[in-house]
Amino acid sequence: MPAHAPSVVFVGGGPRTAGVLERLAANRALFPGPLDIHVVEPYEPGSGRIWRYDQHPGLMLNSAAADVTMFTDSSVACEGPAADGPGLAEWAAGVLDGSITDVPDFPLALREQLRTLTGATFPTRQLNSQYLEWFFRRAVAKLGGTVTVHRSTAVAVEPAPRRAPEDGPHLDAHDDGSHSSGSHLVRLANGGTLHADVVVNALGHTDSRPDAASASWSGFAARHGGFHVPPSYTTDVDYSPLAPGQDVIVAGMGLAFVDLLVLLMEGRGGRFEETAGGGLRYLASGREPRLWAGSRRGVPYHSKISASLQGEAPGALRFFTSDAVDALLDSHAELDFREHLWPLIAKEAGYGYYRELFTGSPERVRTGWPEFSARFAGLDWDSPAREELVASAVPDPALRLDLDALDRPFARRQFGGAADVQEAVARYIDEDLALRDSPDHPETMALFVALLKVYMDLGRLVPAERLNARSQQTVHGWWHGFFSFVDSGPPPRRLREMLALHRAGLLRFLGPGLSVTADESTGEFVAGSAQTGFVVRARAFIEARLPSTSVVRSLNPMLASLHSAGLGTEQQLLTADGIHSTGKLLVSDRHALLDGQGRPAGRLFAVGPGTSGWGAGAFARPGTNAAPFRENDALARTVLGVAASLVSRRPASIHTASTHSPGQDAPAQPAAVGRP
Repeated sequence: MPAHAPSVVFVGGGPRTAGVLERLAANRALFPGPLDIHVVEPYEPGSGRIWRYDQHPGLMLNSAAADVTMFTDSSVACEGPAADGPGLAEWAAGVLDGSITDVPDFPLALREQLRTLTGATFPTRQLNSQYLEWFFRRAVAKLGGTVTVHRSTAVAVEPAPRRAPEDGPHLDAHDDGSHSSGSHLVRLANGGTLHADVVVNALGHTDSRPDAASASWSGFAARHGGFHVPPSYTTDVDYSPLAPGQDVIVAGMGLAFVDLLVLLMEGRGGRFEETAGGGLRYLASGREPRLWAGSRRGVPYHSKISASLQGEAPGALRFFTSDAVDALLDSHAELDFREHLWPLIAKEAGYGYYRELFTGSPERVRTGWPEFSARFAGLDWDSPAREELVASAVPDPALRLDLDALDRPFARRQFGGAADVQEAVARYIDEDLALRDSPDHPETMALFVALLKVYMDLGRLVPAERLNARSQQTVHGWWHGFFSFVDSGPPPRRLREMLALHRAGLLRFLGPGLSVTADESTGEFVAGSAQTGFVVRARAFIEARLPSTSVVRSLNPMLASLHSAGLGTEQQLLTADGIHSTGKLLVSDRHALLDGQGRPAGRLFAVGPGTSGWGAGAFARPGTNAAPFRENDALARTVLGVAASLVSRRPASIHTASTHSPGQDAPAQPAAVGRP
């Protein structure tokens, strides 16, 4: 590597880094010179920790294979060139027919998964890990062998010492208004040190120390010989202390809960078998605990949808558009999510839903779509006139879209005890499967598509700094949660498995509005709700959700280092009732790390779910103008611009090569490698 090649260090080597590397290759015209790229990742590069191969083989994606791609296709509104490539389903087919050869020699079980995979299949995380790792190797190959992978953990970052005058002039930061300047040193857990002209933090999901409530519950369990799991990554927890038949309170019914069921049921030797009616029966091993599960909503995430659209094609968004948002921005100094944006989002969701209902299932409505849509377009979503229009045109109340009821299905219900809760939640899951896992209700798919388009466009259309603080909390909190609840649920089979476990007596429901307390007199956790009329006592309590994002409480040494050095800070929001932190790492709209005064901290960048940026996720549904792909392209172009600026001002005599401990690192290989 030439001594004057700019050095770029990626902290984290999961799919988000792979996506930025692919964009660096696609945009190399901005800087065709050599780059010295380093990726610090303790797990396998490409898949990283979350998507690693070494997980229970029964864990699945919550996306069908046809809905997974890593490629920035032509739908992505970015400055760099599109790079079409195979999504997960096409990749699997290519591996089978021999057109894709740079893959390992897969075990027999994965070969069988490849053989049976279709676009509608929900693949295992193990299979997805191989696609992500293949994509990483491909991106490295496109960059021409300039990437070195360090199988270690980044533990600290610090400014590099200024060079002596005889070594040449000190190089200031890229012209971005930064108060800091120069390069950085990235310290590794293996003792190595990397010199970095640019640092990109792509850490993905990280662990945090428990908050005060979770820490208190852990202390309670320790004092009384109980068992408590704070918010964690489900697959990384040791559940062996749970005894067969033991009652366990579980708070949370999202995707972490789905994983928990796999590990504590099939993972302990149980199995499901198909029944004559198309349902499932659970055959217990006798080693399973009994779970009592509840949450704020009291129901699991909605099933993914198997229906195909039958009516008029969706097309572009009609109400939540750039013109509509620009008009709001012109009229208001700050936007409020609930007051200004939600009425457009809800109307867009309703328009997509009813378009499919009227054009795909005309026998279910009383009027034609042209007449209904013309009247619908002129009415506010929350207006009585809109409700009257829907009531007159859609005779079946069950087919009228109620977003409030969708969000909180049991909000107004009082239950008559445990049996009433069991019946209601089981019936809700049955009805959800009838709506979403059959060909009879394609309007649910239309709602899914409309919400997905809005979710992907929100960050593109609305500058984060133009939202008031309350609304930024809403976007990162309620809106993300609502979208995930409706659009990012588990495969339908998982809900059928819940019903089978319920019938087997191993899964019981606690209902909505769950609250958990600790009884010091008995050493038991106590779960109940004002809506349900019963309580459950148990010595084990699992908080089945991911750790909340927190820079201050982060257990990741790199994030801790950025915070302690003042190079990174949490996003703070000033609201009417005080200052609130989102816990997210504060970045600019160019993904530059910002310090406590809102100033760029040199050539330090960050991207991913732990930052204040918009783009969530690392891979996406093809053809959706995915926000993370837009961010990857913009960040790659920024990095290449920095590199070009440095080289134009850097004397050839200045050496910037990385230093590291010998024998710990290796150039990333574009060819296939076998898994240990």
